[in-house]
Amino acid sequence: MTIFIIMVVIFVMGYSAIALEHPLKVNKAAPALLTGMILWALYALFNEQILELGFSPAFKAAQEMAANIKDYIASNVNEEHFKHLWEELSVLTTNSPEHGHYMEFVKHDLGHHLNDIAQILFFLLGAMTIVETVDRYQGFRLITDKIKTTNPAKLAWILGFITFFMSAALDNLTSTIVMIALLRKLVDGKDLRWLYASIIVIAANSGGAWSPIGDVTTIMLWIGGNITAGKIIAGVFLPSLVSMVVPLIFVSFMLKGKEIVRPVKPEGIEANFTSNKERTFMLVLGVSALLFVPIFKTITHLPPYIGMLFGLGMVWLATEIILRRHQDRKRGGLSVLKILEHVDVPTIFFFLGILMAVAALQSAGHLDLLAKWLDKSTGQNVYIIDTLIGILSSIVDNVPLVASAMGMYPITDIGHFAQDGLFWELLAFTAGTGGSMLIIGSAAGVAAMGLEKIDFIWYAKKITWLAAVGYFAGIAVYYVQEVLFHING
Repeated sequence: MTIFIIMVVIFVMGYSAIALEHPLKVNKAAPALLTGMILWALYALFNEQILELGFSPAFKAAQEMAANIKDYIASNVNEEHFKHLWEELSVLTTNSPEHGHYMEFVKHDLGHHLNDIAQILFFLLGAMTIVETVDRYQGFRLITDKIKTTNPAKLAWILGFITFFMSAALDNLTSTIVMIALLRKLVDGKDLRWLYASIIVIAANSGGAWSPIGDVTTIMLWIGGNITAGKIIAGVFLPSLVSMVVPLIFVSFMLKGKEIVRPVKPEGIEANFTSNKERTFMLVLGVSALLFVPIFKTITHLPPYIGMLFGLGMVWLATEIILRRHQDRKRGGLSVLKILEHVDVPTIFFFLGILMAVAALQSAGHLDLLAKWLDKSTGQNVYIIDTLIGILSSIVDNVPLVASAMGMYPITDIGHFAQDGLFWELLAFTAGTGGSMLIIGSAAGVAAMGLEKIDFIWYAKKITWLAAVGYFAGIAVYYVQEVLFHING
């Protein structure tokens, strides 16, 4: 039992290091990788002690399957060449550590989890490369150059809605980075720009929550089969929109009497390595490649990462054709080979580490115990459970929280935990938008904090209550939707 508790302690320590990334000045990928690998190492080294506690649902399922096969062989097969298999099944079903069978189970479970995690990582790597390519070809300028208003409240709404829909089509992290770059060209002055940046964070998280490709958590739920693309859009769009609009209404009053000060034009001329025609082409192609992923999955029934890598292949081929006619040195940086050097690889390693850590706790049985405690404490009220997960996502990263929920609650055939059930839809909303309540609670918030040097205390005083009001308003809207659906149904 001691090693079982030590695994939790190490997980909490790893989480703390991730949350304190900026004060510690240590990239969160490092503690995430260490946490994941240490937990699996402990699980492997002390497999007998951990599995004999009887908390691992996967091990219980394996034992039940082995028992059923053994009973079938015992009653139907007597051939001598089945003797070895019979002995192995007997070892597994009698909890004996002989011949390293516990270790074999640990390695098998590791492979199972790695398969699921690799799908997410390949999906993210493909998406990030496509978005980085469009950005390098200055495709996003076609959107940002159109904004010319000087009305503070109007600018807040424009930034909010552009970010909201951009985040749904791309992802909340990339959308935040693009919109912060735009903001620097539109607004000068720390406080006003911080306020707009905070709106961008809220809008990016809200926009990512209702799209199957808009946030890592919705990607995880979609790839895991917990939700489908059409249902998540239909069920979560309105609550997500409300979670952005409500804060925007308050911000509009806060901006009364304010004036937008344009930043001083920087020295030098912005490089134009691409023509307007090329920018338009790459923007349309990149966004189309991302939007085609759900269609590809529906047609082929293959995992989404296959569709994403197909899209990346098309974008890559297009850049090769474009660059064939432009061999000058300036265009060397527009090659996908060069663009890959700028893809955020540490983020990929962060997700690998944290998902591996959660997988270790799931396999060992920690998450199953947590699920039972939540069920007992809340009476399995999915609204309370999802709301608590959303609030927690403002303190710690929402990726491991959703991964934990997926490990704690298996998909059922009917009810709230079935595919597209109430629990999974509301989880996509709460985990996606709850992180807005603190600046460190989401990838979008961390990006904005780093780019604009936003102070944690300033955000907590000025923005947390706005995000919280929007968050609970969205939950209320989702609840009303469900009530009306059942009444009409």
